[in-house]
Amino acid sequence: MKTSPQKEILYAKLNLETSQIPWQELLRYFASGIVILVADDLDLVEVAVHISNDDTAVISCWMEESRLGKVSDEQAQIWLDKDASLWTVVVKPWILVQEKKPGLQ
Repeated sequence: MKTSPQKEILYAKLNLETSQIPWQELLRYFASGIVILVADDLDLVEVAVHISNDDTAVISCWMEESRLGKVSDEQAQIWLDKDASLWTVVVKPWILVQEKKPGLQ
């Protein structure tokens, strides 16, 4: 698949903006309903690019497959209990989070 120079630049920019943040620090955003969970088999930055470009076809597909969606209360509690740190990137107004399982880094 060939990508445009603009997508490559956006990907590089968003990649530089990713960081690991303790879940504890994201709780207020979770309470606001703006934290989106990205499945660990997806590329966090690639998802951010699609959201930035408002690619509704791809985003809808991921949502239908339960690979992208709001963080559930149950998942939030699990992360809180284990003091998790998550990979994050902001695509206003959303904060995308991803928990990489060991061996998938």
